[in-house]
Amino acid sequence: MTTTTAPAAGLTTATPVLEASGVIMRFGGLTAVNNVNLTVGQGEIVGLIGPNGAGKTTFFNCLTGLYVPTEGTVKYKGTVLPPKPHLVTQAGIARTFQNIRLFANMTVLENVLVGRFSRTKEGIFSAILRGPGFHRAEAESREKAMELLEFCGLANKAEHLARNLPYGEQRKLEIARALASDPGLLLLDEPTAGMNPQETVAAEELVFAIRDKGIAILVIEHDMKFIFNLCDRTAVLVQGQKIVEGDKETVQNDERVITAYLGAPLEGTGTPEADADTSTTSTEADK
Repeated sequence: MTTTTAPAAGLTTATPVLEASGVIMRFGGLTAVNNVNLTVGQGEIVGLIGPNGAGKTTFFNCLTGLYVPTEGTVKYKGTVLPPKPHLVTQAGIARTFQNIRLFANMTVLENVLVGRFSRTKEGIFSAILRGPGFHRAEAESREKAMELLEFCGLANKAEHLARNLPYGEQRKLEIARALASDPGLLLLDEPTAGMNPQETVAAEELVFAIRDKGIAILVIEHDMKFIFNLCDRTAVLVQGQKIVEGDKETVQNDERVITAYLGAPLEGTGTPEADADTSTTSTEADK
């Protein structure tokens, strides 16, 4: 993983990997997500951008079962997803979070093994008895976890405590843990938040490598350079509504996008800059 390749274009399938239709999420009198439609095809990297408070993370939570949408449906490979996070993971969707959620006092390898749990078939009695089946499954999980750590560039840190990793490597570890569930769709919530330029480039290369494995990706990000380098197309949420979706040029030159980010249309053409403050504390409908 030494070079960055261009995004794959036109690799959608007849049945999208993800199909969100008419998704609405209300909290009391507040509509945080308002009738949003979005599809992600196999082999695609799709971006989701918008100013703080736009409803992006709330929409992610609707896709992954953390929230049950007030209205609308979410399908994975043509099947409506059950509104339970663990069942969504079993179906084939994995995610990371804006705020890193690692098991800080567990090793790097142990963190990835936790992510592998949804794909193991050994039950509680097998774990108690520790028979041949348990040991075989444990060995297979460790082998898979080490392969993922190698893929993410963390194999030499396998026995380190997660809390001792540099920030950029903690982000990579969270992605490795998500990949351990063998997803067909990976949702990344601000994967480069807090990274320096070198770490951001490494993250971009890693996302392309994941795409090249055939995994579809939906990513929220505030770094516009990152998102437009990465994505086949990008959707923009403003106040819970999708206002535009398209390629880099379509989104950059849409006056509604410029207004949403800068407060007023720009003269001529230009690139809207996202709010760089990623330290804002989120509430349920905050993003």
